[in-house]
Amino acid sequence: MTTQRDAAARRSRLLVLVPAQVSLMVGLGLLVTRNPVADLLGPVEDRVSHTFAAHRAPPADAVSGWLSMAAGTQAIVAVTLVCVAALLVLPGPPRWAEAVFLGASVAVQSAVFLVVTVCVERPRPAVPHLDAAPPTSSFPSGHVGASVALFGGLALLALTRLRGPGRYVTVAALLLVPPLVGLSRLYRGMHHPTDVVGGLVNGALTLLVVGSVFLAGRAPGGAADDHRRRPSPSGAAPGIRTAGRVVVVRHPHACDDRLADRVRAVLTAHGHPDQRWTLTTAEQPCGELAEACDSPAPSRDGPVPGRVDLVVACGGDGTVRACADVVAGTDIALAVVPCGTGNLLARNLGLPLDPATALEEALGGDCFGIDVGRVRGDGLSPTRFTVMTGAGFDAAMVRDASPRLKARLGWAAYLLAAARHLRDPRTRVSLRVDGGRRRRHRARMIVVGNVGTLQGGVELLPGARADSGRLDVVLFDPDGAAGWLAVTGHLVSRVLRRRSTGARQVPGPAADPETGERSVAGGALTYYRGRHIDIRFAGAQPREIDGDTVTDGRRLTVETEPGALRVRLPRAPGPAAVRPAAPAPRRTRRSDGAPLSPGAPNRPVPPDVLAPLAPRHTQSGS
Repeated sequence: MTTQRDAAARRSRLLVLVPAQVSLMVGLGLLVTRNPVADLLGPVEDRVSHTFAAHRAPPADAVSGWLSMAAGTQAIVAVTLVCVAALLVLPGPPRWAEAVFLGASVAVQSAVFLVVTVCVERPRPAVPHLDAAPPTSSFPSGHVGASVALFGGLALLALTRLRGPGRYVTVAALLLVPPLVGLSRLYRGMHHPTDVVGGLVNGALTLLVVGSVFLAGRAPGGAADDHRRRPSPSGAAPGIRTAGRVVVVRHPHACDDRLADRVRAVLTAHGHPDQRWTLTTAEQPCGELAEACDSPAPSRDGPVPGRVDLVVACGGDGTVRACADVVAGTDIALAVVPCGTGNLLARNLGLPLDPATALEEALGGDCFGIDVGRVRGDGLSPTRFTVMTGAGFDAAMVRDASPRLKARLGWAAYLLAAARHLRDPRTRVSLRVDGGRRRRHRARMIVVGNVGTLQGGVELLPGARADSGRLDVVLFDPDGAAGWLAVTGHLVSRVLRRRSTGARQVPGPAADPETGERSVAGGALTYYRGRHIDIRFAGAQPREIDGDTVTDGRRLTVETEPGALRVRLPRAPGPAAVRPAAPAPRRTRRSDGAPLSPGAPNRPVPPDVLAPLAPRHTQSGS
């Protein structure tokens, strides 16, 4: 039932994204055909068309004619049908998802093209045409869009489904076809340069939309599939020693039945046939993990103390947080299978975002110790987090993001929710870092992070690392449109600088050596760093922990537990090498003799936080 429900959700995503694509393409077409953009680009595009027309020659005529014919409607339809049939009848199981993806990409591109040409009426270049001009608008180029949908789709399938060095040659050859078709259409006088660009954009958007519906979450034909096809008689891959028990915590919506099968196969192939699976619920965000860690394991000689060696969290940051709350401070390792909306911990730890690939690489790596944060406040039971906690604008954004849009659009749904809170008022906030003097600010939000990078490589907390032993804090206070532009420009510039230099982190401005205090973007962003952060607000604020909203309140007290969580990773989590975490003394019971439970302090902590810790009553993994 879960698979059918998720499949229906993915199909309904098509109904939302395709109209958005149509609107975007129509807007782009009206932009390039209306003043003042048309007056600016028109003379340049006319010169390009006349230059091509003036340098025509018989060999080029023949080559361009062949390319135009190869991207014509009849040829595209014929090649698509042949490829779809091949995907279904080639040896092996039928590749229904790939076949539907390819056929739907070509069909959706054509439908969007026809709607856009009705809304954008653009005449063709005023030069001799070497082809019969169809009655449709010149914008966008249908030949180019169709070639991107077909040959770009084939390139995507080749890249993700084939193996070996030959796949890159195949991908390069397929991706070369659309630009060559675009040049042929310019040469033959059938389109303006912006028409060709429009065709490229239309085809690329189609692949993005249709691929997110039919290919998202499917195995890329790699190691996980090999393990499923070639198990050893014992159920484990040859040469791999069978390990201890594994508890798999599965969020039922983020991890569907197909993905669960892939996770099961990867674990078995890595010598973990003894698996106990538990589903998360709103009341139990980590399922029955605590009970599984405490329960005895059967043996031939009768029950013996349970020996759980690995917990696998299949969900988003909320599910990972709930699992970490149980196993932090013990010698039980945690493996992250990112299949939620944000997956920020996985991103910051350098894990692949394909769930099965992330597990495959993690199991092939080692255990590394990372920090966790502990947060408490008025009306908030003490609990741990692995990514970020905060209050204000970000918590309101998380709270108001539509679950339906999150299922369809992913983390982009948060952007829509954020737009509703851009004009929210600022609040007075004071904070104390490591027992120092209290500092007072006005802010729209405050975030305390164990890691600092968001989606798209945006460094909200530059320099934050999961193994630094400290927490990073940012107060976010843009004032008016100019402030928002300053913040956006600062964050985007850091992303661009990091990509241009290839560095994992870009140094920020000089900071106070004790508290890490520094301000950037005209004072719109103020940073601190410390091990114990006490925050107070003038009024009750929305609050969130690792992407899950909790009760509103006026206080947050956050502290770090250095190296408390052992995580399986393919490599060390930071730029500097970190030693693999040494196993901590096994703790399956608290010092008072009570069973281990979510949030229970499994290592020495200050007396004021030794209160009973209850699991959160929110759905994790979103």
